[in-house]
Amino acid sequence: MSQYLFGFVGTGNMAGALVRAACQKVAPGEILLSNRTPAKAEALAAELGCVVGTNEEAARQSRYIFLGVKPQMMAGVLESLRPVLADRQDRFVLVSMAAGLTMETLAAMAGGTYPIIRIMPNTACAVGAGMTTYAANDLVMEEELSEFLTAMEKSGSWDRLDEHLINAASAVAGCGGAFIWQVIEALADGGVACGLPRQKALLYAAKMVEGTGKLTLETGLHPGVLKDQVCSPGGSTIAGVRVLEERGVRGAVMDAVIAAERRNGELGKQ
Repeated sequence: MSQYLFGFVGTGNMAGALVRAACQKVAPGEILLSNRTPAKAEALAAELGCVVGTNEEAARQSRYIFLGVKPQMMAGVLESLRPVLADRQDRFVLVSMAAGLTMETLAAMAGGTYPIIRIMPNTACAVGAGMTTYAANDLVMEEELSEFLTAMEKSGSWDRLDEHLINAASAVAGCGGAFIWQVIEALADGGVACGLPRQKALLYAAKMVEGTGKLTLETGLHPGVLKDQVCSPGGSTIAGVRVLEERGVRGAVMDAVIAAERRNGELGKQ
């Protein structure tokens, strides 16, 4: 019988965001945290009331073992945990957040045919507005998947995909945040150039992005239709849209997503 519901192997920014979300549904005492820099796990545990332990303890005593380490480090971490996983007599599920690493690859690294859930979250999980895509292998039982998703629901939205689409989804929902932050920064800089105070320009840009996303989801209208609705003939918005088209912004964003998806694939082969 597992002592902890969740064991986090690695407590970086993304894993930390998920820990905070989990603590809103699960008693913090049911969550064990470990990190190669113990002070980081200790600080997060002190803040939230979680338990601190080692990677081996997380692997031995947790029902859901979060592998919150970089793809390049995964093989080494799982190699050290192989004996612990092999000795377990109870059920457990491996949960990977590593870009590019397939469930088949993870199983090979772990040295066994284990239940695996592969997730690709984004940092908005920290404020309950994340968009996490996931896949699960055939060894994960539906009741386990349901328990897991319920425990993580405070992180935001979750959507199941066939695994071969996870890299593409990550390029949009995961990497896309960085692309939008560049846009928010640029919008604010433009506002400052036009005389707005910096903090007001940032507020207007960020709230505009928030509202635009909500309007897109709630109306179900195509972005092109919504764009056309605010482009009055001879108006200021169409003047700005024309500049964006001239500078190739649409193509640049598409190329950024394609580059991120390609890099996800490369990470899985390193």
